[in-house]
Amino acid sequence: MVEQKLQETVSKSVELLPELWKQAGAYQEALASYRRALLSQWNLDDECCTRIQKRFSVFLLYGGVEASPPSLASQTEGSFVPKNNLEEAILLLMILLKKWYLGKTHWDPSVMEHLTFALSLCGQTSVLAKHFEEVLPGIYPRTERWYSLALCYSAASDDEAALNLLKKSLNKNESPNDINALLLAAKICSSDYYLASEGVEYAKRAIGDDELLDGHLRSVGLHLLGSCLANESKIASSDHQRSLLQAEALKSLGEAFSLDRHNPDLIFDMGVEYAEQRNMQAALKCAKQFIDTTGGSVSKGWRLLSLVLSAQQRYSEAEVVTDAALEETTKWEQGPLLRIRAKLKAAQSLPMEAVEAYRALLALVQAQRKAYGSLKNGTEVCLLN
Repeated sequence: MVEQKLQETVSKSVELLPELWKQAGAYQEALASYRRALLSQWNLDDECCTRIQKRFSVFLLYGGVEASPPSLASQTEGSFVPKNNLEEAILLLMILLKKWYLGKTHWDPSVMEHLTFALSLCGQTSVLAKHFEEVLPGIYPRTERWYSLALCYSAASDDEAALNLLKKSLNKNESPNDINALLLAAKICSSDYYLASEGVEYAKRAIGDDELLDGHLRSVGLHLLGSCLANESKIASSDHQRSLLQAEALKSLGEAFSLDRHNPDLIFDMGVEYAEQRNMQAALKCAKQFIDTTGGSVSKGWRLLSLVLSAQQRYSEAEVVTDAALEETTKWEQGPLLRIRAKLKAAQSLPMEAVEAYRALLALVQAQRKAYGSLKNGTEVCLLN
């Protein structure tokens, strides 16, 4: 009995000490206390250890204090040593999930929420998808699980898997009117010409019921509808059908803009669509508005402006814009701008200067190859387009 009381006192002290250090503003001492609590032999029960691990992971993620890596002296040989807060928090959260899988603790949905945040921060959504798949049936409604998995796969660029999951969720026997799932399906389809017509249907279903949508979601739905229509027009079987689709696309984008006038992505897409339809004055206005909205920090806005000026045969102005953008753009993002510069030089009958621009582009591609190895992931295409 005495030993049990002593153990309870020790457990409460070990658990409370880091919290007291946090209350006192001594965050490094709190970090050290958390680690001592978990690495030393205090004979803590599973529930107490679980509470400490969860609080520690939350503190690492949101505490705003950069922790130094754990001491190598406290690690067993060959064990993983986290290099920063994020890695340590993810390790703790994965340990908590494993405890639940093994039946050593109760299910805590906030653990998965924190892990979702942490893995999303470091772009490891495919790892997150694996954890959602491992969660036992019944914990999440299946449509919610499918949607979460679709988000993970979409973020990991596996659009086919994401769309297949969304189709299951949007089946008439499941949740056919789920706004978030419809919008995500439309977004995935909007990036593929051959899925664009399917995306149109998803977007129309999403914006079909005005009572279910606030202004922002309706704007998103109209934006996606316009993008899908624009892409569908690119593979239209006739000029007449193409014209109809382009007109519908602009109408949808315009309606979206009336609901959200400060959305830079919407402004950019409108500018591109105006340019596709040879309305260069409207495209120029959108390009300038995009640059104003983003503060000139996004290179694609400068590229659009330069291309529109070039289409108006205002080559010297386009060249000034391109040169200014090159000065403000990081080295790896300069490929498309160098390509524009080369075409501008060629359009002005300056072949030698065009050759120099292409040489600079080739040097950039070779430097990227050397830095990152084989460019099989589309980086080279991004540089050249």
